[in-house]
Amino acid sequence: MELENGRERVALVTGTSSGFGLLTAVELAGLGCRVVATMRKAADKNALLEMAKRAGVESNIDVAQLDVTDESAVETVVAETLARYGAIDVLVNNAGISVGGFVEEVPMEQWRRQMETNFFGLVAVTKAVLPAMRRQGGGTIVNIGSVSGKIGFPGYGPYAASKFAVEGFSESLRHEMSPFGVKVVVVEPGAFRTPIWQKGLASISASPDSPYDAMLRSVTAYSRRAGETAPDPLHVAKLVGKIVRASSPRLRYALGKGSRLTLWTKALLPWAWFERLIRFALSRS
Repeated sequence: MELENGRERVALVTGTSSGFGLLTAVELAGLGCRVVATMRKAADKNALLEMAKRAGVESNIDVAQLDVTDESAVETVVAETLARYGAIDVLVNNAGISVGGFVEEVPMEQWRRQMETNFFGLVAVTKAVLPAMRRQGGGTIVNIGSVSGKIGFPGYGPYAASKFAVEGFSESLRHEMSPFGVKVVVVEPGAFRTPIWQKGLASISASPDSPYDAMLRSVTAYSRRAGETAPDPLHVAKLVGKIVRASSPRLRYALGKGSRLTLWTKALLPWAWFERLIRFALSRS
């Protein structure tokens, strides 16, 4: 994917060791981008490189180690990318974790860990890239949000809080960067077959004699069933590819099984009715 001046487009993608990030890195490389694929541990690069090799795009991908919660590391990776390639045309903020549990029972350090990764890390990477995009007069920033950034689900308060924050940040940033030709988009996937939910369920916080035990069991059963029947995460990577190629992408893209219907239902129904629908869905789990 070349620009008008013949230079290849450079994409920086975070959280590429698995899931949406891995697939997006390969998708963008397949579109002709030079992809700097970052991950918290570079030793976890094998799955990415194997898929890239099968797709014939391994030569388009450079792996860089990056913990998005480490501001100095963020600055270093961005500076090295700019020094090597002269620009960053696309930023995909995908790195994230899922902290589960009911609000009362989730330790504060877990709340902070959730926000540091999903929100403050995203802000840090974005801030580091903005000066270059502003000076070059263009660029595309894709923030991987979630339907949980529009709908708070019981048992996922920390995750929802972090994704609601991404929504507000993205909207404000789009206003700020529009005069400089920088496009800001937030993608809002529903449930897809990625490792993040299994990891979140495995580390869910709960007391041995939790007063929330019955509801927690309903939430986890619902989440497992949703994960088992969820669509292929490749749909998200393909959507990011379309957004990167679009001249005027819109601010928000919701996708996934029932995601848009659920968002419209929340928007149109009185809250009390929507709340009853959520309770009914959980009662069937």
